[in-house]
Amino acid sequence: MPKSVIVISPGYPTEVNYFTRGLALQGARVFGIGDQPPHDLPPVVQDCLAGYLQIQSLLDEEAVVAAVKEWKAVKPIQQVECLWEPGVILAARLREALDLPGQSMNEAIGFRDKDTMKQRVAAAGIRVPKHRRATTISECVRAAEDIGFPVIVKPIAGAGSADTFRVSSRHELDLALMRMGHIRDVNVEEFIDAEEYTFDTICVDGRILFYNVFVYRPRPLIARSEEWISPQTVALRDVDADYLRGGREMGRAVLDALKFQTGFTHMEWFLKPDGEAVFGEIAARPPGARSVDCMNYACDIDLFAGWAEAVLHGTFSPQVERKYNAAIIFKRAQGTGRIRRIDGLESLYHRYGSHIACVELLPVGAPRRNWILTLISDGFVVVRHPELQACLAIADAVGTDLRLYAR
Repeated sequence: MPKSVIVISPGYPTEVNYFTRGLALQGARVFGIGDQPPHDLPPVVQDCLAGYLQIQSLLDEEAVVAAVKEWKAVKPIQQVECLWEPGVILAARLREALDLPGQSMNEAIGFRDKDTMKQRVAAAGIRVPKHRRATTISECVRAAEDIGFPVIVKPIAGAGSADTFRVSSRHELDLALMRMGHIRDVNVEEFIDAEEYTFDTICVDGRILFYNVFVYRPRPLIARSEEWISPQTVALRDVDADYLRGGREMGRAVLDALKFQTGFTHMEWFLKPDGEAVFGEIAARPPGARSVDCMNYACDIDLFAGWAEAVLHGTFSPQVERKYNAAIIFKRAQGTGRIRRIDGLESLYHRYGSHIACVELLPVGAPRRNWILTLISDGFVVVRHPELQACLAIADAVGTDLRLYAR
């Protein structure tokens, strides 16, 4: 009999659409819960759902749990999956309320609460930045002074680099806290001056069946602060390179320390100039901003279906051949208003056509997106090449030569 699986927020973000489809392709009866009206779900999601429960807010966890308990169409339910950061705790609450297997509340908190996360990781002997939880301005100031400027200030339960600030003085700290006034709990931590990498995995019963390493160009804090930058996320072909050993070993140790069993994880870590690897943070979900697509282009596989096979059947059958370095380059239009012109794309196709794997740019006439709120910004290009330096050169050309104009 096919398993009945609940997916939290199957319609958003975009990646979850394809994870939802992956479950259906692997034989599951997929039921979605979300705050979108059913007719607003993307067609790819509508086509693979056996049922959908619209609720008022996914943030009202008690109401969601009560509604799912009363939802007769989904019974019997065998599994709850969530690939969206704000729903990780909700998924754990549902599992415990319905007596289902999977990540527990206590385990989920270790991935969602950045201070608890670092405490548990540090207790396993893993190098983490100095850090302190703070709930008041005075606590933030004391933490920053004890740790020493510069420091990073970020939400305890944040996602990505949103609402994250590097501050070098009391004045800058005060400005950052004013901008974070809507956030109650923050983490103040040591600033690590280093390159930033990832260690992304698909696991079954604590065993890593697939892993990936990205490097960010530039590091996200810089990319989030300068609008003119075209940020890059680069999937490295040689994930077993010696210089990455510290990150790989750390990633495995972190998963053990946090008792992760089955699903996708996304860890960020720092590689200092002296070779030291330092833990950043980890999430019990895949990376966002179309990063899974980038991994797929690097290996010519379907990790949406591969993940679904892992969580449903405990196996991972895709043949992983790392053929390429793959880079996704995010574009931000110049000007405000609507996209009026796109320059340079034809020339890039002429120079690098066989190495351009995907182009998804806002069309002329579409309103600009808020680049502060979404890394996707006004679209992206994915390029790939077997040689790393060639891949980076093509990615840099996309960054400089492709221009979108708005007014």
